[in-house]
Amino acid sequence: MSYPVLALAFLALAAAVAVVATRRRRLGPRWWAVTGLTVLALMVLTAVFDNLMIAADLFRYNEELLVGWYLGLAPVEDFAWPLAAGLLLPSLWELLHPAPASPAGPRTNARTDARNHPRERP
Repeated sequence: MSYPVLALAFLALAAAVAVVATRRRRLGPRWWAVTGLTVLALMVLTAVFDNLMIAADLFRYNEELLVGWYLGLAPVEDFAWPLAAGLLLPSLWELLHPAPASPAGPRTNARTDARNHPRERP
C-alpha cells in the first residue's frame, strides 16, 4: 500500500466524522474557523519539524511509495496526518461530549411539574 492511499483512507474517515458532527451538532462558521486555524498551525509545525527530522536523518521514506512532491524535504503525504487529526479530534469531541445547556435553562412544563411535585401545585 502506498503512502497516498493510506493517507486518503484516514482523510476520508476524518472528513466523514466531521460531516456527521457538523450535521448532528449544527456546527457553525466559528467552529470551522477555529478548526481551520488549528489545522493551519499543525501544518506549519509539521513542515518545520518534519524537515528538521528528515535533515537529521532520523527516518527515511521508500521513494517508490511516494507521489514525489515535497515541501522542502517533507513529502506532501506527511501533511495528511495533521489535516486528519485537526478534523477528526474536534469532530469526535463534539460527537462524544454532551451538548451544552441552553442559556434559558431546562424547559419546564407546569403540568409535568404539578404531577412530579403535588404539594407545590400552582
